[in-house]
Amino acid sequence: QLQAFGGGQVQAGGSLRLSCAASGRTFSSNAMSWFRQAPGKEREFVATITNRGGYTYYADSAKGRFTISKDNAKKVVYLHMNSLKADDTAVYYCAVTWGPLSSYRDINQYTYWGQGTQVTVSS
Repeated sequence: QLQAFGGGQVQAGGSLRLSCAASGRTFSSNAMSWFRQAPGKEREFVATITNRGGYTYYADSAKGRFTISKDNAKKVVYLHMNSLKADDTAVYYCAVTWGPLSSYRDINQYTYWGQGTQVTVSS
């Protein structure tokens, strides 16, 4: 249903663009999001975009540096990441939810997950 790619290794201050290719009914969901999980830490919310209206929401750590967007025709959700820091090093996952938008940060609301793509930022 979801396939994430675009990760890699980059130096601090650099940029990456992650992509999440969707199939099936995922674009009929309420929202699509990116989460990340660093070694030894819990998976955390990064950004979400609603499928109706295209509203976007970000974690404080992502505001001003990351941009989530989507291409409805291609059924792809992107995460543009700028000014990357070592703390951004993690496996990044895309996910979809049909749950209430008030709970978009809640990992338990998400039905499908991509396989994850590794982002490594060296300082």
